[in-house]
Amino acid sequence: MHKNTLIGTASLCIFSGLAQGAAFQTIKENQPNIIYILADDLGYGDLSCYGQKRFKTPNIDRLAREGMLFTQHYAGSTVCAPSRSSLMTGLTTGHTPIRGNKEVKPEGQWPMPAETFTIAEMLKAAGYVTGGFGKWGLGYPASEGDPNNQGFDEFFGYNCQRLAHNYYPVHLWNNQEKIVLQGNSGNKFEEYAPELIHQRALQFIDRNKDKPFFLYYPTTIPHAELLLPDKYIKAFRGKLLPERTFTGAKSGAAGFRDGAYGTQPEVHAAFAAMVTLLDKQVGEIVGKLKELGLEKNTIIIFSSDNGPHQEGGADPDYFDSNGPLKGYKRDLYEGGIREPMIAWWPGKIKTKSTSNLISAFWDVMPTLADLAGIKTPENIDGISFLPTLLGKEDQKKHETMYWEFHELGGRQAIRKGNLKLVRNQVLDSSRTTTELYDLSADIAEKNNIADKYPEIVAELIKRMAQSRTPSDVFNFQSPTIIK
Repeated sequence: MHKNTLIGTASLCIFSGLAQGAAFQTIKENQPNIIYILADDLGYGDLSCYGQKRFKTPNIDRLAREGMLFTQHYAGSTVCAPSRSSLMTGLTTGHTPIRGNKEVKPEGQWPMPAETFTIAEMLKAAGYVTGGFGKWGLGYPASEGDPNNQGFDEFFGYNCQRLAHNYYPVHLWNNQEKIVLQGNSGNKFEEYAPELIHQRALQFIDRNKDKPFFLYYPTTIPHAELLLPDKYIKAFRGKLLPERTFTGAKSGAAGFRDGAYGTQPEVHAAFAAMVTLLDKQVGEIVGKLKELGLEKNTIIIFSSDNGPHQEGGADPDYFDSNGPLKGYKRDLYEGGIREPMIAWWPGKIKTKSTSNLISAFWDVMPTLADLAGIKTPENIDGISFLPTLLGKEDQKKHETMYWEFHELGGRQAIRKGNLKLVRNQVLDSSRTTTELYDLSADIAEKNNIADKYPEIVAELIKRMAQSRTPSDVFNFQSPTIIK
């Protein structure tokens, strides 16, 4: 159970002094460079090393072949902002400050409080240069939640996850400078954001090759708008039939380049091309490390923020994007939160290894602390999985894992061992449904055994209540939740 019992976002004030304290820790010699690549809405089955059959991801597959593939790794939540908040803070959605997608107009999301202690702040205090390249979504520009105010020396990309729906945006952010993309003015589609962001990430590696660096790479691929240059699509044109079309916002329409998805007449070809482009970019990051002789002192972790989406014309069933799992983005079934995770560290992680360790985003912070040779922050929910990465047998494990989702009537899930309880419509006790699954025998969550084990259901509901603290900003209260 979480040790901190303070109420609301004030429960994070305990972290306010940690960054200063961490600066006085002995910095480990030969600290490894750390690259964390986060795909956007990539499903458990969207990589060929996890079973994708309609296209190949050879560069990511090579990371798995030369490193470790995890089969039971979970996102922090089933949508963007709370999942990323969980990653950044080492806290579940029952404790992390951002527990839902909450817009702030005209651009950005509800900010993480100033006292929040993030992975970037932790590593910066330990001597790392920190850079973020991609999508943020945890605080509008110049707010206390802005990446530059949460430990990142450098940020380039989208601040706002709504604007990150569009791959040809009117602007991106370079720290506090708004970079206007003239090639995307009016009805032009000339400057593709994932290419621009990727080049900045490679330049960050170049500039910091002689010092330990933390590269956070939260790409927007393959989020809902299925747009990219034709040079990538043509390799799949006419090969993924029957094709599917999507008619979206056009120039002059409401939402155009402001979150509404664009038109794509070749949905299947575009999706395959987008994941293929992501794979190409991962390969170029590895190539850059090898060019600079950094590969043996750099760990890469690759994952995704939640399950596959169904917006913008996407067709996850065609691609079997959730593999053997039930559910999609916004579900707390396995398909909505179980994600691919691959760790690569030549000479340290055993090649062709697989782990069934039950782990989640909140475990990344303590793992990176161990990698950097610094003390793990107190009062977080995570457990370092570094022992597993290094093939050691002293791996500590979670007793329970907890998630909550505040939309669609409210959803909660908790896992204890192989048993998983899922509750839907929890904000209305008259409509609440309760489902219990044995994942060891029913990974697809088809056989609800709640009626057979009422004592287990009662225990897990009690543990759900113990797994969260209230939030004044992200209110999630009902008799069903707190009983």
